Amino acid sequence: MNFKVELIDLRSRYKEERKNILKILDKTLNKGNLILTPELEKLEKKIALYTGSRYCLGLNSGTDALMMSLWACNIKKGDEVITSALSFVASAGSIAHLGAIPIFADVKDDLNIDPDKIEQLITKKTKAIMPVHWTGRMCDMDRIVKIAKKHKLIIIEDAAQGMGSFYKGRHAGRFSKVAAFSAHPLKNLNGLGDSGFITTDDKKIYDKVKLYRNHGLAGRDNVKIFGVNSRMDVINAEIINFRLKKLKAVIKKRKRNISFYKKYLKTNKVQIIPDKKYEKNSYVMFITICENRDNLKKYLENHKIQSLIYYGNPLHKHKASKYLPKRVRLTVSEQLASKVLALPHHQGLNETDIQFVCKMINKFYEK
Repeated sequence: MNFKVELIDLRSRYKEERKNILKILDKTLNKGNLILTPELEKLEKKIALYTGSRYCLGLNSGTDALMMSLWACNIKKGDEVITSALSFVASAGSIAHLGAIPIFADVKDDLNIDPDKIEQLITKKTKAIMPVHWTGRMCDMDRIVKIAKKHKLIIIEDAAQGMGSFYKGRHAGRFSKVAAFSAHPLKNLNGLGDSGFITTDDKKIYDKVKLYRNHGLAGRDNVKIFGVNSRMDVINAEIINFRLKKLKAVIKKRKRNISFYKKYLKTNKVQIIPDKKYEKNSYVMFITICENRDNLKKYLENHKIQSLIYYGNPLHKHKASKYLPKRVRLTVSEQLASKVLALPHHQGLNETDIQFVCKMINKFYEK
């Protein structure tokens, strides 16, 4: 279907950036080298500076960034890692791929992990807490840091959607031993395909992941460990470097569009999660809590407005999670999962677009 208002900005972004992107492709391809060149190091230094971290390493996906973060922190088979029940599968999958056990905690009304529900899940096997900064809103990190210190646990931030997100003036990734970010095409800061990166202040973690991401090679014929191939390619590095300069403007436009929703939505059947004074949301997604969600989604689609459910099933409800221990009821996660709906808010939209979406939502609930 051709939507009048699209949820995703990829087409409109390409129209806006086409000349720049083609120049970048031409410049990069003419160099004749696409792997581990100085362009990647340049991006890594810029991201480290932007986030306030000492080190950054470009990888081929946010999922790899999560797995390598856990691996670099010595998370092993049988270890337990507490994380949110409401997230993309990569949050739990990265833990499971190491043979460790994801332990799901319930969430608050803001869709992020509830610190009050963490301590009851800690056992002798618990090694880490992995908060997920869902939709670009950061978790309550002060309380999570206190819990981690009390129980001598590692924090690994799932900051896949956290680029440009701040909590009490500190960027995502500044509250943990290591943080994993995604630059997937649907993120605010994105490449042309899958890519991601980690940030850390720990030189040992930096060196460990740097070696592992490149087959464990310390030289052309010097394999120190058996690693993997998870290098961010230089084309993505150059595109992300170009888009990093525009990140603040992208976030500002998305925030503006959400303010239009607050202005034009007249129904109380759609809840917009409020921002706290001490948090700066990067607005990767605009997820609302909607009554009669499924019928609203169909209604919007019939009026050529694209929306999407992120995600209708909490992680503990999937077939893949059946073998995992079930220690508590995840009531809030289940309730919210039945009501979440992402609405269009990307920077390619304007006030008229948002006004039209709100008009249709208001009409739906008036009926």
